Amino acid sequence: MLAALDDARYEFPSPIQEGVIPIALEGKDVLGQARTGTGKTAAFSIPIIETLPAGKGPHALILVPTRELAVQVRDEIVKLSKGMSIQCVALYGGKPIRGQMEKLKRNPHIIVGTPGRVIDHMTRRSLNLDYLSMVVLDEADRMLDIGFRPDIEKILRRCPEERQTMLLSATVPPPIERLANRYMRDPVKVDFSPTNISADTIEQHYFTVDGPKKMELLVRLLRREQPTKSIVFCRTKRGTEKLFQRLQKKTKLVRCIHGDMHQGARNRTITDFKANKYRILIATDVVGRGIDISDVTLIINYDVPEFSDDYVHRVGRTGRMGKEGVAYTFVTPEEGSQLTRIEMRIDKLLIRDEIEGFDPYVKTAVETGPPHSRDTETPEGEEPKDAPPKKTPRRRHRRAL
Repeated sequence: MLAALDDARYEFPSPIQEGVIPIALEGKDVLGQARTGTGKTAAFSIPIIETLPAGKGPHALILVPTRELAVQVRDEIVKLSKGMSIQCVALYGGKPIRGQMEKLKRNPHIIVGTPGRVIDHMTRRSLNLDYLSMVVLDEADRMLDIGFRPDIEKILRRCPEERQTMLLSATVPPPIERLANRYMRDPVKVDFSPTNISADTIEQHYFTVDGPKKMELLVRLLRREQPTKSIVFCRTKRGTEKLFQRLQKKTKLVRCIHGDMHQGARNRTITDFKANKYRILIATDVVGRGIDISDVTLIINYDVPEFSDDYVHRVGRTGRMGKEGVAYTFVTPEEGSQLTRIEMRIDKLLIRDEIEGFDPYVKTAVETGPPHSRDTETPEGEEPKDAPPKKTPRRRHRRAL
């Protein structure tokens, strides 16, 4: 393990790793709270690798909310178990299920999967949970947000009662606490989330802008900031694709990622982004949680997120592991209340920003109605002027078809 940690360039543990690993190695259940980008993956992977029992597997199951996070966690485990005979398989949708079934026949030690695909394999009896000694729920709040609670509970009910359970989450709302109380045994709670939720290393700004002017603002902002690596978040898959098509006409260093893309294309997009093959990634919240891209310097919320917690996770893509970052949010005049909710959630006021020479508002001709009487009164001593004769409007004739 020490050699693998050295190869992975792990020198000092992060706070969440320092807090979770010793407790997990003692075999206790852990409820850990920490924002993304703090090293949670290694915090649960190291205890799993260190305590794997001998015999038929799988021995550990890690549930994650997205396909991308499943791949990322599997790769981290492979890296941390270098030189050891440990097999780890990722189970997620978008890939042929038969290939995954073949890998499961070899009884891998560790399974990383999304709840939906894990349920698929349980139904087909290609996944046996009888030998599990460790279960991890990673990004638990996100899994509940996107409706995985019934699947999670079904999976946990099928797991052996004599198991160790670790639940890690950026936030711990009441549904997470209820889940922990029901399926964990006297969990040790560790909280490494900052009191202001969003990291102090992230500068957070907002622009007020009319919807039709957001594209122009985005182009000007990217030119001003000249980011080496940036993520632009949109609320919908359709909006993401549309913005990509428009921005692609301005620069070739842009890609997009959303849920309608094939899994292979999504994986290549993330891999190329990490390898600096392009600078701008336009995305839905599919990369808002858990994806580890450590050197993102700029986040732009092109659309205000629907939920305040999603803002926290979007902004958390930058400022990771103590590095500095900047986040900008585009707010239309109708979205002022949503901005206020975000500020209340993070207990911090966003700084208003402007770009010199850019008018954020659409110019419209507004009919103001008849003038006020005080504006039409004739000054004392002057004769009232006759109003100009009204022009008879032209009659329009419909052209015969």
